[in-house]
Amino acid sequence: MTRSLTRLTLTTALTAAFLPGAALAQDAWFPYPAEETTPAFDAGGTRSAVTYEALDKSEKAWSICAVLPHMKDAYFLGVDYGLVEEARRLGVKLNVTEAGGYTELATQISQIEDCVAGGADAVIVGAISFDGLNSVIAEVAGKGIPVIDVINGVSSQDIAAKALVSFNTMGSEIGKYLAEKHPAGSDEVTVGWFPGPAGAGWVEAANTGFMAAVEGSAVTVLEPRYGDTGKEAQLKLVEDVLQANPEVDYIAGTAVTAEAAQGALRSRGLAEQTGILAFYLTPGVWTGIERGFITAAPADSMVIQARMAVDQAVRILEGKDVIKHVGPRIFVINQDNIAETDRSTVLPPEDFSPVFSVQ
Repeated sequence: MTRSLTRLTLTTALTAAFLPGAALAQDAWFPYPAEETTPAFDAGGTRSAVTYEALDKSEKAWSICAVLPHMKDAYFLGVDYGLVEEARRLGVKLNVTEAGGYTELATQISQIEDCVAGGADAVIVGAISFDGLNSVIAEVAGKGIPVIDVINGVSSQDIAAKALVSFNTMGSEIGKYLAEKHPAGSDEVTVGWFPGPAGAGWVEAANTGFMAAVEGSAVTVLEPRYGDTGKEAQLKLVEDVLQANPEVDYIAGTAVTAEAAQGALRSRGLAEQTGILAFYLTPGVWTGIERGFITAAPADSMVIQARMAVDQAVRILEGKDVIKHVGPRIFVINQDNIAETDRSTVLPPEDFSPVFSVQ
């Protein structure tokens, strides 16, 4: 079997055209700079650089089902875009469902069961809960149907592959920014921290990375405010913190938090004194960085993660070589590099609407 996934060392020189987000020909999203985790599915595994190469076409029109937590924000709209475009490119069928939010675990479990009942050859799961899907994943895998873990992460060892990044690293990137700007011995700053919905694997990972990165610096973090990533929920959390702590120096958290915080700060006359940071990217955060309202955000390239998940599913179904645990290389977007970053590799098109079926 010929291996089509060429490995690179971390010291390999990358040309400008091969940097994350660099412009690529239409549909040719690969080769893409990525990181493989070994051993696969090990949270403490070693990440090493790889060049991800996707298949040109599938051998048959496989039926793939994808279940997502919601499409209430542009992040999962980007995931939907990546899933749909890769299914079209490879020539496979795709059905996408969304559960309605991070409180809807039972709904997502039912949707996974419906995927199997509907004859899906493979299931891609953007998990609501890190542990709560383990039983249904084991049941699906026991029927010989591969389950691909995309974006959020699950603790199950019954999955066939993971296409995701380390949200520990995503949180750490923002924490490092603050710690380097406000080192120990400098004036203390206070940060309102909004990691997302409690219990979600990506949230706990981001929180751990963020808190570890600011430890020992002059950064004081207020009690984390957990909540659903709907805009109304995050806006209320931000307003509660601003009401109790009007002198807060930074608002940091989910992309939805950062989007909501812009208006909240302006309405209170705090836009000039309170900075905003997000630990992942959405179109709203992208625009906020362009306009100078948001300082920076690491890009986890959700569109590429979704494309990788579809490619992994097809590779597994066709018995082809596959990197079991992989994700795009994380890079930070700020005002210095946003003009050189190809938006289409990290975000959905501005006019994209949800698509639930590819036939």
